[in-house]
Amino acid sequence: MGKFKNKVVLVTGSSRGIGASIAKDFAKEGANVIINYVKNEQAAEEVVAACIEVGGDAFSVQADVMEKEAVRQMINTIILEMGTVDIVVNNAFKPFKFDPENRKRAGEVMWEDYEEQLHGTVKSAVYVTEAVLPMMRKRGKGSIINMVTNLVANPIVPYHEYTTAKAALIGYSRNLAADIGAFGIRVNCVAPGLVYPTSSSQYTKEDVKNKIIEQTPLKRIATPADVAGPVLFLASDWSEFITGQTIYVDGGLVMR
Repeated sequence: MGKFKNKVVLVTGSSRGIGASIAKDFAKEGANVIINYVKNEQAAEEVVAACIEVGGDAFSVQADVMEKEAVRQMINTIILEMGTVDIVVNNAFKPFKFDPENRKRAGEVMWEDYEEQLHGTVKSAVYVTEAVLPMMRKRGKGSIINMVTNLVANPIVPYHEYTTAKAALIGYSRNLAADIGAFGIRVNCVAPGLVYPTSSSQYTKEDVKNKIIEQTPLKRIATPADVAGPVLFLASDWSEFITGQTIYVDGGLVMR
């Protein structure tokens, strides 16, 4: 029997990349996984099929998590189908191109750039969290994992707007953990380093990758599969006395 047998897991932005890898690993452990996507229904259905193939159950729900009403409808659909939500992974974010050479430098980044990333990262997490909190409070248990980045601790490439939004998400997560821990609900963050291959990292040049590898004790770059394990750990009963924490998944590049 899988570790997450009969658990209902919502992974936002899970039709590809890290989100898809997380969803499939939950499915391997017997979870009922909800694949959230915005546009690419075909990709979402492929992840659903992969989840079912490895022994879990899954279905997809289209929703832009930056829209409060869309999130409300998504959660209502999940409750109608599954009755509850046990675990939430806030993985969706506003698309961002990690291109070290063509990034916006200090003085070039506009407030609108920050706002766009804050909406995609923090507002989406707030909307999803607000929608699931009532049922988690009622059950006296729940786990929320927010995906951030190791750049908040070591901006090896200063992606100003992206990293600022992720730092804000860590602050939100800590406040939330302190406020709802009495209800048995845990809130933690997972902070990957550069993850390859993903669509976002495709513009990262080889010399930048090599520089990161040189500085990383484990001497390689993370794959999407590397990120899934820590997420499952934080969602499981193995971590039931851990909340308000950020786990860095970058081969030791950041040590805390």
